Amino acid sequence: MDLVFIRHGQGEHTLDIPKSLQIKDPSLTPEGEKQAKLLRNLFPLTNDDILIISPIRRTLQTAFIWSENIDCRKIVSPLVSPRMFPIFPDKNTLPCDKIIDLEIIHRDFSTFKIETNVLQDIWSNGINVMPENEFIKIAEDFIMNCKLLQKEKIYIVSHDGTITAYRQLISGQSLSRKDFPLETGWFQITC
Repeated sequence: MDLVFIRHGQGEHTLDIPKSLQIKDPSLTPEGEKQAKLLRNLFPLTNDDILIISPIRRTLQTAFIWSENIDCRKIVSPLVSPRMFPIFPDKNTLPCDKIIDLEIIHRDFSTFKIETNVLQDIWSNGINVMPENEFIKIAEDFIMNCKLLQKEKIYIVSHDGTITAYRQLISGQSLSRKDFPLETGWFQITC
């Protein structure tokens, strides 16, 4: 099985760093919307495909634009929400990386399915500052559950730190922030 991790398009939170990191629930910029549309050519979707999406507006918007008019499965999961990389356990989640309310996801992305087999604590707090040993356990479970879907390829729309944390876990390589994907950058990893 291949996991294709795709970083979201350009978000409002990246336009005036560090001040813009304080924006709550930032959307894609017009450039981010263009980047999401380009994914249609790079990874043409079919109705048989599965997208797993972080519960953050910019990732949801990226998946929505990319999959427009395609009736594939779109699953929203906090197991691919923002993750600090490398982890600094004494830090807090930035406002731009807080998971949005499930009611907002239901309202704004009504065709997306909410992952229900996840602890409420993870839905509330995400995986951003989760201790590494806890992250490894939930990440291994996530990968096993992806395998149970019995698909050759699963697309995951996520964030630079999250993608790098999963890549490091799966590959066994030591990675750094230099390995972060660019906006709508992607990595395909065989599990």
